Amino acid sequence: MTIEIPKEARKLAVASIERYFQENMEEKIGNIAAAALLGFFLDEIGPLVYNKAVADVQERLQARVMELDIEFHEDEFDYWRKVGKQKGR
Repeated sequence: MTIEIPKEARKLAVASIERYFQENMEEKIGNIAAAALLGFFLDEIGPLVYNKAVADVQERLQARVMELDIEFHEDEFDYWRKVGKQKGR
């Protein structure tokens, strides 16, 4: 699966990579090289991040689904107990 990012986000990411190299590395990186590096990271590391995010969402959803039973549970065959409480008043 190819990870695509919007054109504006890609532009901002390339600019960020260029700035990172300018401020933290001994050599500058050009626009084309920064775009190529971004492409490499998206292809090579992007799926790892994507899969981790999907796993995290699955875990959170499963936890919420497990809570549904607690939140919305109704006792079964409860009529006579309720009637008995009303008669005792």
